[in-house]
Amino acid sequence: MMGALDGLKVIELAHIMSGPTAGMLLADMGADVIKVEKVPGGDDTRRFIPPEVNGEASAFMMMNRNKRGIALDLKQDAARSALRRLIDRADVVIENFRVGTLEKLDLGYEVLRLGNPGLICCAISGYGRSGPDAQKGGFDLVAQGLSGLMRITGEPGGAPTKVGSPVTDINAGILAALAIVSAYVHRLRTGKGQLVDTSLLEAGVMQTFWQSAIFLGSGVEIGALGSAHPLTAPYQAFETQDGWITVGASNQVNYVRLIQVLEAPELLADERFGDNASRMANLPALVDRLTGHFKRKPSSEWLAALGAAGVPAGPVLSIGAMLDHPQVLAREMIVETRHPKAGATRAIGCPMKFSDTPAQIRRPAPLFGEHTREVLTEAGLHDAEIDALLESGAAIQS
Repeated sequence: MMGALDGLKVIELAHIMSGPTAGMLLADMGADVIKVEKVPGGDDTRRFIPPEVNGEASAFMMMNRNKRGIALDLKQDAARSALRRLIDRADVVIENFRVGTLEKLDLGYEVLRLGNPGLICCAISGYGRSGPDAQKGGFDLVAQGLSGLMRITGEPGGAPTKVGSPVTDINAGILAALAIVSAYVHRLRTGKGQLVDTSLLEAGVMQTFWQSAIFLGSGVEIGALGSAHPLTAPYQAFETQDGWITVGASNQVNYVRLIQVLEAPELLADERFGDNASRMANLPALVDRLTGHFKRKPSSEWLAALGAAGVPAGPVLSIGAMLDHPQVLAREMIVETRHPKAGATRAIGCPMKFSDTPAQIRRPAPLFGEHTREVLTEAGLHDAEIDALLESGAAIQS
């Protein structure tokens, strides 16, 4: 079955997470994504071990399914020449090197577009391609600090805390995929390619919508609130008799339903909690009262009662429990591939569903240099040229 992006050829000159996330999403939607890994060593995630499965890094296999892989030493002229021939036949290039790196290799957008005017080049960097910090290298941890995320994460009064996942890396990859598809629509209309760029910093800033809105509107800094919401209450995690649950009773209708489930009519009569503004002004007192009630019963009983009453609520799961949750499984968010070395492996599925062109997991992550000869042949190189690249070490075939 054809995917939504079937026929789109993407060259992924990217490593670790942000660029590979964009490439994975496009590949899931049907694009032919060719991952170009450096020689020697390949993508750094190949060395993110443990955990590993039969010598293959789980991190690499998670981020690079549905891609074909080639290995080139871009410090060598012959490898760069081969790559340019490949790019001349491509629609998209994704790269997440430090700004200026590809230009030094004579592989920048202005050079590549000469051989392929319709090329869409997507550059992901730490800080973007303009501004005083453009030349700096970027990492998720640094971007989380600079974007303010570490000041709004964690418990009130605690040390600056990183979001548990590499959220700026992942979000930058999602933004990149959106930018690529948008540029592709423009090219279909006009025939023109273009350079699009995004960054880990901007991906982090995007996550601060509520807190930035509050500051821009009032000048008030909202710090870390644990699991609470900066604008509405009660909307957070609560401790129960045997664990934790989340409760989203932020509007008045659901707040009344919550109090009825808790069998605590005195809270409805308490003027401190009469409306959302009052509840926010008296949030510590409200949380203390609600927690006292929630601790009377186990999580399962509360979730059943809240669900029956129509109050949004859910469990606070470990990663293992989440991966086995019936709703996660029903949405095909856990998929299996068969890797030539690792065997059957499980990974996170595609979060986008299409009625006519569903995302598909067609192949596992490639071995290092697995498709080098195949891909270079498609780019028009003859066997003798490919043999010369392999013999010189400018390319590797597994």
